[in-house]
Amino acid sequence: MSRLRAASARYAAAEADRTTIERRRADGRRFPDDDHRLQLRAARLVEQHEVPGQVLLATSPQESGPGLAERIIGATNDLQSLNFLARGMRAAACVARIWYATGGPVQPQATGFLVSPRLLLTNHHVFPDAATARGAFAEFGAEMGIDNDLPLHTTRFTPDPDTLFLTDEDLDFALVALRPGGDGRPAGQVFGHLWLLAAEGKLVIGDPVNVIGHPDGRLKEIAIRQNRFTQRFDDFIQYETDTEPGNSGSPVFNDQWEAVALHHSGVPAHDASGAVLNLHDQPWRPEQGQAEIKWIANEGVRISVILARLAALTTSDAQRALLAELGPGSGLGSAPALLSTVPAPRPPIEVTEAVPVAGATGRPEAFGGRLRLVFVHGRSQQGRDPDELRRGWAAGLNSGLTLAGLATIDPADVWFPYYGDRLVQVMESALPGEAPLSASAQELYDRLLDEAARRAGMPPPEAAEPATESIWDHVVRTTREPLGWIAAHTGVDRLVIKAAFKDVAAYLDQDDTRTAVLDQVLAGMPADGPVVLVAHSLGTVVAMDLLTRLGPAVPVAGLITVGSPLGMDTVYSRLRIGGPHLPPIAGPWFNAWCPTDPVAIGCPLADDWSGLVAECAVANPLDRAHDIGAYLGHPEVATAIGRLLG
Repeated sequence: MSRLRAASARYAAAEADRTTIERRRADGRRFPDDDHRLQLRAARLVEQHEVPGQVLLATSPQESGPGLAERIIGATNDLQSLNFLARGMRAAACVARIWYATGGPVQPQATGFLVSPRLLLTNHHVFPDAATARGAFAEFGAEMGIDNDLPLHTTRFTPDPDTLFLTDEDLDFALVALRPGGDGRPAGQVFGHLWLLAAEGKLVIGDPVNVIGHPDGRLKEIAIRQNRFTQRFDDFIQYETDTEPGNSGSPVFNDQWEAVALHHSGVPAHDASGAVLNLHDQPWRPEQGQAEIKWIANEGVRISVILARLAALTTSDAQRALLAELGPGSGLGSAPALLSTVPAPRPPIEVTEAVPVAGATGRPEAFGGRLRLVFVHGRSQQGRDPDELRRGWAAGLNSGLTLAGLATIDPADVWFPYYGDRLVQVMESALPGEAPLSASAQELYDRLLDEAARRAGMPPPEAAEPATESIWDHVVRTTREPLGWIAAHTGVDRLVIKAAFKDVAAYLDQDDTRTAVLDQVLAGMPADGPVVLVAHSLGTVVAMDLLTRLGPAVPVAGLITVGSPLGMDTVYSRLRIGGPHLPPIAGPWFNAWCPTDPVAIGCPLADDWSGLVAECAVANPLDRAHDIGAYLGHPEVATAIGRLLG
């Protein structure tokens, strides 16, 4: 009850502030916050490329102040990109239902969410001490399916307070480490995690908030959009939204799915004496249960305040290292994120006379000896075991084949040409995210980013003229930054996009590089056919060039491309075939792409390419938008391959 009374007291003490807010609304202020906070919010939205291009194009250099800020903020509220839903699903995957016992059987009690690969955030009143956390578990995936089917499988992770347990009763938060799963992977590597940001500008009064949690222990639910941020305090925020007791520990999001608060309490109505009221405006009694309380608002702990307190609570190097995994935006240091798909830096590989590994060969009797199945991998595979990679691809494909009701394959039946080390050798670097490019390759890389950003809706740079107003300067600067635009419109990390396009540029720029890669792939190909080629990412570009090198003894019975950049004219104009025309040697061609995959941003291909028989869009998880296993696991993709295999 002390928590409820404190929230109610804050609400009562802010009566004068609410009067000011209502007066601003009456004056036509849609977002009745202070001017400098409006400026911060507008600048952040522009920086994140969340503002529709039409608004930026229509913005005048003479506009400034609250009017411009409100128009920018309002534009992001009125219409949402389609990926709003997908980004919400990504955020929801990080949210868990917390179970523990309170004098009886273990029951679902609250909510928590992952804020790093290994750390879960919830309320102090959920985990008041390490002993309570030690006896609990966090359940992920407890949500209804797309057809309202009950979850067939959920995943449990147990807290490990001995590794880290930080809590604050006044701010009502608890941060606890989770033990890895049975396969050794941390929870955040399986379900993703939220990045906590200490930066200002995430929310202004009048903005919508979205809450994801497990109210009353039920399956995961969401309170979305028609809920408004109403009041800001030093340590807390209050908002209008529908929650229930089980929402304790839920993340509170803005419309960009940034966590802005940790939900911890409702705000009850009270009478002049301070007594909490029930639904009948009578004094509430504990035996009536919290469902009978008359709630007038909800309250969460500000994320920026939690981050500041965590910095003060940490004492050991081990604790600081764990907190660094919250990311540089948290202000708590930086550390490599276990979830990142950017390869860890490797020392440069010395070029020697030794011939690199050619790959894994398939069994000649596979598929009745009628044909050969060949996987052509993409970028950043240096230092990997081709047989291990082949098993990973086969596992993804077998998942899709099973969903499609088709026979699965044996990984040993697949040919896996391997050029990962060779590509690094000829690029003279094993740092794909930071590999230096020649001047011509850098120019090509810039052209790739520019084209990808235009396809993602970035306004042309000539639409903006330099000016002196601060927000306008920000508009001009950010509309000319293609990498950030692509990242914001796909939800994929900038470093991942940068590394992917750099490798494509390096391959296409130098014919020596291209020849070395193709020679390496040919060394790992079967000597006769027919073959079914399945290619991913940069491998689709390699495969298209490969078609010009295969002789009549190796006809191509079918081509499947996924996550491909072949739809970009900067790419297809530099292919050895001379343009978007499938060579006659290739059989039917099927392409699959994911709308949030930045490498496939030129898709669909049918608008540009001839020879394409069919293609489809698939919905990959946002943290695996470009992942080959995610692509092959779709029954549509697996069916296209399975039919060719017979």
